[in-house]
Amino acid sequence: MRVAAGVFAPGHLGELTRLVPFEMVDDVLAVTRRTQSRVRLLPARVVMYLLLAGCLFAELGYRQVWSKLTSGLSGLPLVAPTGSALRQARQRLGPQPVQALFDLLRGPAVTSAAQVRWRGLLLTVVDGTFLTVADSAANSGRYAKQRCNNGGSGYPQLRLSALLSCGTRSVLDAVFDPVSVGELDQARHLCRSLRPGMLLLADRNYAAADLIITLAATGAHLLIRCKTGRKLPTLRRHHDGSFSSIIGGQPIRVIDAQISITTTAGTHTGGYRLITTLLNPVTHPSAELIRLYHQRWEIESAYLELKSSILGGRVLRARTPDGIQQEIYALLSVYQLLRTAMVDATDSRPGLDPDRASFTTALNTARDQIVHAAGVLADTVIDLVGVIGADVLAHLLPERRLRTKTRMIKRSNSKYQARGPTIDRRSYQATTSIDIVIPDP
Repeated sequence: MRVAAGVFAPGHLGELTRLVPFEMVDDVLAVTRRTQSRVRLLPARVVMYLLLAGCLFAELGYRQVWSKLTSGLSGLPLVAPTGSALRQARQRLGPQPVQALFDLLRGPAVTSAAQVRWRGLLLTVVDGTFLTVADSAANSGRYAKQRCNNGGSGYPQLRLSALLSCGTRSVLDAVFDPVSVGELDQARHLCRSLRPGMLLLADRNYAAADLIITLAATGAHLLIRCKTGRKLPTLRRHHDGSFSSIIGGQPIRVIDAQISITTTAGTHTGGYRLITTLLNPVTHPSAELIRLYHQRWEIESAYLELKSSILGGRVLRARTPDGIQQEIYALLSVYQLLRTAMVDATDSRPGLDPDRASFTTALNTARDQIVHAAGVLADTVIDLVGVIGADVLAHLLPERRLRTKTRMIKRSNSKYQARGPTIDRRSYQATTSIDIVIPDP
């Protein structure tokens, strides 16, 4: 792809501009009625790219982000805007164009990788997390501070729920609200993106009867963990150890299993109960479903990439609710763009698992591309894989090890212990065994 310098504006995402070309941004601005007849120092298109670039440099203010955007353009006569001008331009744009861009970008990545499907079903997962916002009067009016053991938290927070494709971790949909809105309410909103041919994985928080009925009504199949002590009627026993039951009028199949994880530190065994709308034990065996459920952890990795790799544990910049909407939709869009570039790269090698692609490598390469204005100046050529993809393929991760516990960091940004000093943070080689539990008659 070649971009003539004569039509270049100082707004770009380096090589990622091929995934968000100027024409796409202009169409989004036209649909949301943000096109400008008046010639400005900061046109709406430039502000869109500034917001996206700001997510790649979360540690910088927007004036410094502008410097990054223009650092590779020293031969062009550019005027550096003031901080006030950048703020007014973002306020003038509003959140609607960035939301519209995210709506264009979201969805399952196009890939031939077998890991994204199981027996013809697209593996998806839903879960929620918290994001921390700037402690301003405007933000505090919408987003409350969480209650803690010793009073309120230092910053207001919001709740983000996302629907992801497990194999590629691409974002199918996302919604965010004040923390007073629960995950189950957000999951009902995300139902708009569930389709027949999908298999949704979820933890026990989503095992409410009315939510299961709502999710199943979309045509997607469900595989949800529920409490082992939950009383469910046994309607029919199956040869694979599962049994048919019903929740709120919805037919389900119940699978009880004891899962043992063995490491050099010993063996730990725990009970799991899964409920699924896949009713045929022949075509969808219990043992395979139990192993498949482990992929629910893909969304935890995605949130780690979003909150730690991109944001670095930082508070969102914006000091108004409209600014928060702008920033989150830009953040989700950038995450989706990086994931798309990574899938394009791994798809160029048939049989390569998308899990082998390093998100950190893609992120850092994208940052370098912005600084060098790569793919934007004349005579710069981008192939289908591109520099980001080439870097990803050159630094593939090893095959993923078995996870034995929840994700945690060895050293936080804070000097204070968040969970106490006695946590075992060592890594272990592990093996797992699964025993399907057949209930007593």
